[in-house]
Amino acid sequence: MTVLFSELLVPGWAEGESAKLGLDSVTATYSDQRAITLPCHNADPELFFSEKNEEIALAKSLCGACPVRRECLAGAVSREEPCGVWGGELFEDGQVIAKKRTPGRPRLVELASATA
Repeated sequence: MTVLFSELLVPGWAEGESAKLGLDSVTATYSDQRAITLPCHNADPELFFSEKNEEIALAKSLCGACPVRRECLAGAVSREEPCGVWGGELFEDGQVIAKKRTPGRPRLVELASATA
C-alpha cells in the first residue's frame, strides 16, 4: 500500500473507526492498465486544482464518466481534502462547495437571488 504525504500528516489515518481512505484504495481496484484510463490520470492535474470556474467545470465533467467516481468522492470526504475536484465535486477546507468564490464583492444579482 502506498501512502500519500498528506496522509502522513494525519496520525493514525489508516487505523481504527476514523480510518481515512487513501487514493490507492480507490485506484488499486483496477489493474495498472485500467488505472491509467481514469480521466484524472489522462488530464492535466492542475485542472483539478484550478481557481478558474471554467476549468473547474471541465474537471467536474471529466469525473462524470469515471468508473470510480463514488469511491473517489467517499475517499475525499474521508480525508477531508483541503481543495480540488474529487469525485466530481469541488472541495474547499474539507467540505463540498457548489462553486469557488471569486475575489472581490459579490455581484448584486447573486445577492438578490440569495435573499429571495
